[in-house]
Amino acid sequence: MATITPQELQTKVGEHLGTSDWVLVDQEMINKFADATGDHQFIHVDEEKAKLTPFGGTIAHGFLTLSLMPLLGASTDGPKVGGVKMGVNYGCNKVRFLSPVRSGKRVRSHIKLLELEEKRPGQWQQTNEVTVEIEGEEKPALIAEWISQFFV
Repeated sequence: MATITPQELQTKVGEHLGTSDWVLVDQEMINKFADATGDHQFIHVDEEKAKLTPFGGTIAHGFLTLSLMPLLGASTDGPKVGGVKMGVNYGCNKVRFLSPVRSGKRVRSHIKLLELEEKRPGQWQQTNEVTVEIEGEEKPALIAEWISQFFV
């Protein structure tokens, strides 16, 4: 894939930058996230009890879905800035969990560039709107304004 400069990326503010590959959210991933965070609520980890809920089975933690954004972003088919020495998460302006991700479903992201600003020479701050789609479902899992910085 060809690379672009930060200045070339700046011309794409307001545009859709790309779509990621699909990622499977299975029960093993959900269980590992529960162990890592200490959030073992039954709706996430007890498959039998979760069958009795309106979801009909276990669902991923909202924060698990949110935490997939770097993985999804890395596989996005959009333009890549060349010469990046380092990238860091800076935070989110908004995060909304719109629909649960059921165990066994696949998700992917759609990224729209909202803002790109050079904070200091070689240090760029990028704000993207990230929509995480659930395969076969109308409503997305989440929409977030994700802020990251990269250094060239």
